[in-house]
Amino acid sequence: MTTVLITGTSSGYGLETARHFHARGWSVVATMRTPRAGLLSPEVRLLPLDVTDPASIAAAVAAAGPIDVLVNNAGIGVAGAFEATPMDHVRRVFETNTFGVMAMTRAVIPQMRMRGAGVIVNVTSSATLAPMPLVAAYTASKQAIEGFTGSLAHELGAFGVRAKLVEPGYGPTTRFTANSGDVVADLIPPAYAAFAEPIFAAFARPAATTTERDVAEAVWRAATDGSDRLRYPAGPDAVALARAS
Repeated sequence: MTTVLITGTSSGYGLETARHFHARGWSVVATMRTPRAGLLSPEVRLLPLDVTDPASIAAAVAAAGPIDVLVNNAGIGVAGAFEATPMDHVRRVFETNTFGVMAMTRAVIPQMRMRGAGVIVNVTSSATLAPMPLVAAYTASKQAIEGFTGSLAHELGAFGVRAKLVEPGYGPTTRFTANSGDVVADLIPPAYAAFAEPIFAAFARPAATTTERDVAEAVWRAATDGSDRLRYPAGPDAVALARAS
């Protein structure tokens, strides 16, 4: 049975992706910082995983056994004027969204390379296709993974390992700070208030919406199509941006 390990499955895209793969008969290893019973079928293995902790990564990868597909979905965000965003918040975003993805990827490469097969799917954002204001640190952390994955696709392709990008659009349930812990959101000093108000109003009423199902299906395509295609936009707005770019 083919095994997929998915990070950040406590809610949202990760949870729906775990359900999507399980429904198609895969062996699913669903990971989150604090596993919660009842989220998924009892047949899905739940493992604790903090992608910013090397020991946690090593333990989860060892417990998962052979991994055919890695889905790097875990992420956090911060919304606000970059001028007002403390650098420790920026570093925490990068620790999860960028260095956490790199660390997970490094942990599975040896087994995939030795088998001559495997897929690494990194979930980024349509903000990498068309950067938006007030999410500069978040966008930078995801844009770094775009370049990382493109380079990795060349580097690992010689060994039969594919690297892919899924770029979700914006949806009504999307929150840049959904899993941010103590990363502060909406850092808007008075000088930015007039500028920020219509932008956050637009965030609350997106013209096109991306569903969790859209993202799960894009991850599935990336994991299973067997091609060298790199990018898989998810949702109508992301698809439109990808065509225009």
